[in-house]
Amino acid sequence: MIVKMKKLTLLCTRAQQEQTLNKLRELKVVHVQHVKAPEGHELEQARNHLQYIQRAQEVLTARPDTDPTGKDPDRLVDTVWKLLHKEKELKESLQSLQHEEERIAPFGDFDPRKLQKLNNEGLVAKLYALPIKDTPEAPEGVSISEINRDKNTIYALAVAREAFTFAAHEVRIPDQSLVEIKHHIEEKTKALEATEAEFQKYAGDKKLVDDIAGKASDAVRYLEVQSGMGADSAVVYLKGFYPVDRESDIEAAAKDYGWGYTLEEVTSEDDAPTLLRNPKWVKPIQAVLDVIGVVPGYKELDVSAVFLIFLSIFFAFLIGDAGYGLLFIALTLFGKFKTKGNEAAQPGLNLMLIMSTCCVIFGALTGNYFGIPTESLPSPLQAITSDFMTGFSKQTGLRNADVAANNIMFICFVIGAVHITIAHVWNFIRKINSLACLGDLGWILTTWSLFFLVLNMVIGTPIPFATSILYSVLGTGAGLILISILTQKDYFGVVTLALDLINNFVDIISYVRLYAVGAASLAIAVAFNEMAIGIGFKGIGAIGAAFILFLGHGLNIILCAMGILVHGIRLNTLEFSGHAGVEWGGIHYNPFKKKTTLTN
Repeated sequence: MIVKMKKLTLLCTRAQQEQTLNKLRELKVVHVQHVKAPEGHELEQARNHLQYIQRAQEVLTARPDTDPTGKDPDRLVDTVWKLLHKEKELKESLQSLQHEEERIAPFGDFDPRKLQKLNNEGLVAKLYALPIKDTPEAPEGVSISEINRDKNTIYALAVAREAFTFAAHEVRIPDQSLVEIKHHIEEKTKALEATEAEFQKYAGDKKLVDDIAGKASDAVRYLEVQSGMGADSAVVYLKGFYPVDRESDIEAAAKDYGWGYTLEEVTSEDDAPTLLRNPKWVKPIQAVLDVIGVVPGYKELDVSAVFLIFLSIFFAFLIGDAGYGLLFIALTLFGKFKTKGNEAAQPGLNLMLIMSTCCVIFGALTGNYFGIPTESLPSPLQAITSDFMTGFSKQTGLRNADVAANNIMFICFVIGAVHITIAHVWNFIRKINSLACLGDLGWILTTWSLFFLVLNMVIGTPIPFATSILYSVLGTGAGLILISILTQKDYFGVVTLALDLINNFVDIISYVRLYAVGAASLAIAVAFNEMAIGIGFKGIGAIGAAFILFLGHGLNIILCAMGILVHGIRLNTLEFSGHAGVEWGGIHYNPFKKKTTLTN
């Protein structure tokens, strides 16, 4: 559920400002809304310092763990930055040397000082890269000596007793010989390796740098809140939001510290933050919301429970393989064992456990285990398959793939209609005291009318009642939507009503992607299985067959994971949320508090 918020305006004297902010940070309850844009020299310095530390943090995080060095925290960051500058200079120098090596390598190894000596003695010596095709003629008095050539170019030395011009590409004479350049490249490479070893030496201090970065982040947040406060003569004030169940904490602190304050209800014009507080069984879905970085608006529905239930169903359909599901469960249990005591990792692992279990159930019902034909499965596994979902006919004793496909698509459309209906039933209950609820009732009627129309058009299922009844229900639904639009004076909605009905039809059809992606995954698994069988599992061929199976199913699992992100999450955040009126434009509740405590 979305926790109810109230609005706070808190006043104190300038002399109390620091004490007030420190106490508010201890309370960890007020989501501060800046009265003015935070700015100032001290804040800018703090932000720059944070970026300075975060860069060092990034560098060390990219290295494998080692033992801590015990170096002083501030000196540690400075040392990392010196290494960063040294690394940058070495890389730039190495790149320049490598470019120079590439430039003069075709001319071979020579001493540039000897060419310079010729120039000092009255001769003119130059290096040229001449095209093999249409090679220009040398000017009179110029001697051309070929040094090297490749497919397209002749590399030559031109010598004359006086200055000359040549209609060809002149190559600047280097300052060093090729041997000297290679020597410097070797030195720079070794220096870079030594620098990398220095970085690696400090990789064991990641935790310490993380703490320093947390402390610097807290300092920036403090200064942002401080400089974002309003001021009037000797009084300063801030505004923010807090959960209603923490009101007593604010009142007690105000009494103890002599603050002035006002507490108000949140209005529709306020940008209140969203704090989700769900039952334990719903919490796993928070891992997905965190990954995609969305939160419902404060005035919107909390669809976390529906999101969890249907994402698990979508996961099962999109992957559709009990073998993969069992593999995911095993990996998840291993992950839970390795992260025991790490509370932050548990929601994601619990979500994976739920979804994988649904995948195993669906795969068992459809008889899909790593793409192995159902007829080749052991009898106990065949016995638990669903006749409906596998297209099995008791009369013929055979499974019909086309019938199975239509039946799975039928289930997909049912899921889609139910999913969309839940959104409108929810909104209907919320709006029950106004005529606006008629709109959601109308959408429920149109959704189920269009559902039967989709079944008839896509998989050829006959409409179970007279078409006149179907169109009457569809028309009644559209009429109720129109009445709702007119009562709300949303006249633009009248114009777009026809388009909205078409979109509703398309939304139901879009749930067929659950079948399509799952079928594609099965086809890929079967194809790789057949490739492996074609090679055979005898002798050396068994190694190749095993490699194909490992590579093929590994690739298939990656594609399935992408399908979950693209399709499973989309159906929740777009199709369902569009009907539920959830725009995912909320502001995360972020109370003013310290994020870290510096480690000893």
